[in-house]
Amino acid sequence: MKKPIYLDYNATTPLAAEVIRAMQPYQRLKYGNPSSAHAYGNEARFAVEHARAQVAKLIHASPDEIVFTGGGTEANNYALKGAAWANRSRKRHIITTTIEHPAVSEVCSWLEKEGFSVTRVPVDGTGRVDPVKIEKVITSQTFLISVMHANNEVGAIQPIREIAAIARAHGILMHTDAAQSVGKIPTDVKKLGVDLLSIAGHKLYAPKGVGALFVRRGVVLEKFMHGAGHEQGRRAGTENVAGVVGLGEACALVQGRMRAIERHLKTTTEALWRGLKERVPDIRLNGHPTERLPNTLNVSFAGILACELLEQIRKQISASAGAACHSGGASVSASLQAMRVPPEWALGAVRFSTGRTTTLEEVAEAVCHIAGAVEKMRKSEAHS
Repeated sequence: MKKPIYLDYNATTPLAAEVIRAMQPYQRLKYGNPSSAHAYGNEARFAVEHARAQVAKLIHASPDEIVFTGGGTEANNYALKGAAWANRSRKRHIITTTIEHPAVSEVCSWLEKEGFSVTRVPVDGTGRVDPVKIEKVITSQTFLISVMHANNEVGAIQPIREIAAIARAHGILMHTDAAQSVGKIPTDVKKLGVDLLSIAGHKLYAPKGVGALFVRRGVVLEKFMHGAGHEQGRRAGTENVAGVVGLGEACALVQGRMRAIERHLKTTTEALWRGLKERVPDIRLNGHPTERLPNTLNVSFAGILACELLEQIRKQISASAGAACHSGGASVSASLQAMRVPPEWALGAVRFSTGRTTTLEEVAEAVCHIAGAVEKMRKSEAHS
């Protein structure tokens, strides 16, 4: 049976073949604990440090600025909670946006219960935040600004460089969740000017359950995980050696290929958008027309519930809805609400995200399935 065309790469990516090959020895033969002071431990420790250098090279950091974590969510938790506890005796104000991933927004909500104040700056209709609005809400109590590099739903790329410059001018830490951007667009910590940057392995053709946090030299974070002195004493817990090796290899695969990867993603996504516009009337693009991830296309179909459309095409295409479906109806995602997308459009929002192996033939086939399903659903609705 033919598998559905996968257009949900923002949700997760398959492991690259090179990543699997790099990991295998550390799953079977090289099983040492990196903290052990013998040959097996040295072998594992060398692998972890090699991977650290690979991750650092991709984002133009130094190896000692990379802390391995159990994923992007943990990296975000470490950045926000670590900064909060390190500054709690002096400052207690955080600035973020209304479109952050729950791995940031939920942490902010928890910190509010712990006595911190959080300002959530609104975005415009394309999903982008205005740096001027960020600067306007800075107070003497602000110690951290956290803005995602690129939105996971509509792909909107945020002006991180400009926001980081504002943060630096005010002596404020700058964090960005780069889970969706690393490996798709250039993500250079020096050019961005950030102090903290989160990476998620499974968005990068590496395994689930591994990630990393860039911590600029000199930035002090309170420990998030307590225990022994792993990761230079910054994150307790024996390293997931195979996962770390996989993340390192995934980062190495991107080196020197970024332009080609970006070009391929853009080509497939533009072909998908062009095909849908030609075949489907009453369709709307959600997000910025140009300042968005090259692989992300969030579109709404008038008069169609996204969850029902995805059910119609589930055997042919795998994608994500912008509205959660449940027995009592559907609820629109926080990002689309923040962008003030009208409910009648938001309920029909579908996110298609292409990957490195997506072909133009698959895109053309997907367009046919989507257009056919929309036409069928609209005719059915008209006759009911």
